[in-house]
Amino acid sequence: MSSSTKSFKALGSEGFRKLAGYIFGANQDNKSIAMTSPVSMSIEDTASTMSFVMPSGYTLDNLPKPNDDAVKLSMSNEEYVAVISFGGFASDEDIQSYTEALKEILIKNNISYLGSFKYLGYNPPYQLVDRRNEIVVRIQWDKI
Repeated sequence: MSSSTKSFKALGSEGFRKLAGYIFGANQDNKSIAMTSPVSMSIEDTASTMSFVMPSGYTLDNLPKPNDDAVKLSMSNEEYVAVISFGGFASDEDIQSYTEALKEILIKNNISYLGSFKYLGYNPPYQLVDRRNEIVVRIQWDKI
């Protein structure tokens, strides 16, 4: 799901409604699809995106077509990523702080990164303890 928002909080609210609608049956087959984790969010200069991972057994060929044109189905490419994890409820400030921390670690260790940093959230909103969040970025593996 793509958006013009520049806040993870706003993207999470807007994007989650649309994507959850799709997996809860707002699709051509009126079919419910199990929710998986993580939920991925990325904010870039031109567009912001939020995505869900579909359960194993689904392909682009057998997923039902979304009713909402803002929901797009796509296959992600395999990639090597660097990750930093943190707990609690993630705020825009936390996401920015951990993004900067990961960036510093990569620079300090001469590891090249490519593209945008993404936020991954693993827990439902009602889970209050033991929450898991990650910041990830694609790395230049052949340069390590």
